[in-house]
Amino acid sequence: MKIGIYAVGRLKTGPEKELASRYLDRFAKAGPQCGLEFTRSVELNESRAGNADTRKREEAQELSRQIPDGALIVVLDERGKAFDSAEFAKFVGDAADNGQRDMAFVIGGADGIDPDLRDRARLVLNLGKLTWPHQLVRILIAEQLYRAVTILTGHPYHRV
Repeated sequence: MKIGIYAVGRLKTGPEKELASRYLDRFAKAGPQCGLEFTRSVELNESRAGNADTRKREEAQELSRQIPDGALIVVLDERGKAFDSAEFAKFVGDAADNGQRDMAFVIGGADGIDPDLRDRARLVLNLGKLTWPHQLVRILIAEQLYRAVTILTGHPYHRV
């Protein structure tokens, strides 16, 4: 299964980008053992529209153009469902085992995700009840993807 991260906002060169890249590189190397492939990270500019609803709608339209047809969409949102790492790994592994070809992790802009895109998601996932800046969300989801692979392959990285 091909996995991509689709985000509003850009990571500038620096420690956040380096850390996200480190985990995505680890995921890319370990993922094929369990049928997972990291294919792309898409960064979009934030909308410059005058109000939040229009910004969210424009950002969602651009995100939707980038996400592969038929992809299982996972929206990252503080109001979503909370998983522990083992549950997250099972969700990802089950999707791959059930023949899902693409999975798209979507990170919205400062105003959040447009309701129409959220409604299309198979899963709305939170990474805790706190609100995180998009730079940190990318690091967190990159690390959890790598951790999921280690759980699925029995690697000792994840200790309970």
